[in-house]
Amino acid sequence: MHRRDRRIALSVAAALLAAPLLTACGSDAHPGAAAVVGGERIEVSTLQAQVKDVRAAQAASPQSAQLLGASGDLNRRKLNALIFDRVVNKVADDNGVTATRAELQQTRAAFVRQSGGEDRLAAALLQEQGVAPDQIDDVVRRNVLMNKIAAKLGITETPEGQQKLTDVFTAASKSLDIDVNPRFGAWDDAQVQLDGGYNGAPWLRQVSQDPGAAQAGA
Repeated sequence: MHRRDRRIALSVAAALLAAPLLTACGSDAHPGAAAVVGGERIEVSTLQAQVKDVRAAQAASPQSAQLLGASGDLNRRKLNALIFDRVVNKVADDNGVTATRAELQQTRAAFVRQSGGEDRLAAALLQEQGVAPDQIDDVVRRNVLMNKIAAKLGITETPEGQQKLTDVFTAASKSLDIDVNPRFGAWDDAQVQLDGGYNGAPWLRQVSQDPGAAQAGA
């Protein structure tokens, strides 16, 4: 795998991700759903399970007190990532982009090498992105698809290229008619993220960033 193909930003989800477990509830239109994306529900129970996994990993960490105190609104961070992954899938499908098993394995292996081992990768993703060990494969797949989408569309590391990528994701987001349970806010199609609490869309700007640099700057 060429180095350029491995230039996957470990912090691609940093702005997507960041609290206590939820009680089951939903909006009037979609009881029990945290969000509806393209007509498909993201159940509150699914979100709860993701948050629970992160909390368990944080509690087991030597830095548990720091991690638990610094992870912020983890419910919104995890929901943001769950919705965003569906937008990525939409863009990938529209452009005939897929992630093969070999590509996923190669990318994860690159992550591990560049992080200095599997344990260090897991610790970094837990600390910086609120990603539990059993969620790492989701990060890997997201990054493979993002980089292949950028390559397919001829995206360059210029303001114009990044704007083109943002426009593609905004269009896909709008087409999915994303409806979020009001307790978590509302989805912003222009920023392709939940409104409030996030600084722009750095996952777009960092799609071709070197993993080590992205990790250091997270």
